[in-house]
Amino acid sequence: MLSDYERKVLRILYNYSSGRRRLPTVHELTVKTGKYKADVMAALEALIDARYIHWEDKSDTANIVILEGWEREGERPKVDHRPPAANNLNYWTEY
Repeated sequence: MLSDYERKVLRILYNYSSGRRRLPTVHELTVKTGKYKADVMAALEALIDARYIHWEDKSDTANIVILEGWEREGERPKVDHRPPAANNLNYWTEY
């Protein structure tokens, strides 16, 4: 399962490539994420290890190939999307 930061970097890569037809530079990733270059590089390495991206020539981020743009279904955290039980008491105690 990806950390929140790794998921964020993956989404930035994917959205940048589809919207701007290019991948962001490491500097642009540091600006977008608010983290240091070492953090960005660690996240990219984790994405490589998890096989979300392929990055053979690490001299430039333009050489990154995105293998999967979204986190895999089985690895997503479980979220309960059911609405709370409907009764009049909820209105007065929760809102």
